[in-house]
Amino acid sequence: MKKYILNSLFAAVVLFAASCKPEIETPAGTTAGQANFSKYIAVGNSLTAGFADGGLYLEGQKVAYPNLLATQMATVGGGAFTSPFFADAQANGSGYLTLSALVNGSPTLANVTTNLAYRDATHLAKYTGEVQNLGIPGMRVDLAFAAPYSAANMYMERLLSDTQVGTTTYFQFIQGRNHSFFSLWLGNNDALGWATNGGVTTDATNVLTDKATFSMLYSNLINALTAGGQKGVVGTIPDVTAVPYFNTVTVPALLAAAKAINPTAVAVFIQTGTAVRAATSEDLIRLPFQTAGLFGTGAIPYGLDPRNPIANNWVLDKDEIIRVKDYVNSYNSTIKSLANSKGLAVADTYTYLNMVKAGIPIQGININSAFITGGAFSLDGVHLTPRGNAVIANLFIDAINSKYNSTIPSIDITKYRGVKFPDK
Repeated sequence: MKKYILNSLFAAVVLFAASCKPEIETPAGTTAGQANFSKYIAVGNSLTAGFADGGLYLEGQKVAYPNLLATQMATVGGGAFTSPFFADAQANGSGYLTLSALVNGSPTLANVTTNLAYRDATHLAKYTGEVQNLGIPGMRVDLAFAAPYSAANMYMERLLSDTQVGTTTYFQFIQGRNHSFFSLWLGNNDALGWATNGGVTTDATNVLTDKATFSMLYSNLINALTAGGQKGVVGTIPDVTAVPYFNTVTVPALLAAAKAINPTAVAVFIQTGTAVRAATSEDLIRLPFQTAGLFGTGAIPYGLDPRNPIANNWVLDKDEIIRVKDYVNSYNSTIKSLANSKGLAVADTYTYLNMVKAGIPIQGININSAFITGGAFSLDGVHLTPRGNAVIANLFIDAINSKYNSTIPSIDITKYRGVKFPDK
């Protein structure tokens, strides 16, 4: 989610260190079934890497869903699982924001600027050594085959030698790992980058990947990961409209706030392409608009007069929603078809996160997609909280157990928190 990461993320969930790797008692009679978990690798993007709350930092890395999954796999023969963790002295990684106050539902966020992991203004500290969590924030299916992207993406650049930077593709990077099992959750950004830019394409990170191209390249990924007969699990691509990023700043709420100040306000006006019209509840406004300070400003109040509408890049309008959902459905059809042809497990995050959007009880805790309070999504409105990662890890576990007759134990999600609220 590179464009999204660079442009407009909020951030930070802080865990107690003890909650990162809870002790797990090995249940009697556990089995790997038809799978071999001795060397597990995780292929994916920011969701795999542990990116949360607008940044990649150590505590988020530790609770990335593959790390939680690998801990559970260890009870059925899984081996050690290595991740490119930041050093303790640079634990805040790329930096992030913390929730410093929440007043009447309105958040105040503060930048974390200490203990960062930059070796210069644009490059993170290098990591060398074995890596099994291969998640790269910003990675897309199409860009996985573009060598120059390894130089442009600082999260991938930190994992490469100087000679590999700009010459090695992500597709090449994930190969030769001698893995026995894999997870693949990639493709989100092929749709999400476009959506989080308001349906506006400005560069390679926010274009909608052509459906046929996606199918061909995803097939290449699957073929490479199963070349030695390895088993694995793939994740579908979530519905972009299921995340708080698109469900927090609503048109009715904006209009109500405007009317409280100016009772004559009649509508919220948006630009859609070259046209201007009144927005409806079918149009989704991006989360960063909440703190942009634009609404209602100016001699012609921004967004409250058709002469000064909310710009197209702030809104995923109803027609753009139809388009991106069509692409996501096509991508997911490809993912499921290829997985079935290879006998792989499928974790249907699309269906599951739509259930979370409506709200579901899990292990006695109510989880939903409300911003800050829902428990599943971090402060950027897209990435997962530690509790959200535990929930998704359990979804992957259920898919693996069902497909391979294994008995990987579920994770106790109560040991992981959602967004950390400020101390009183």
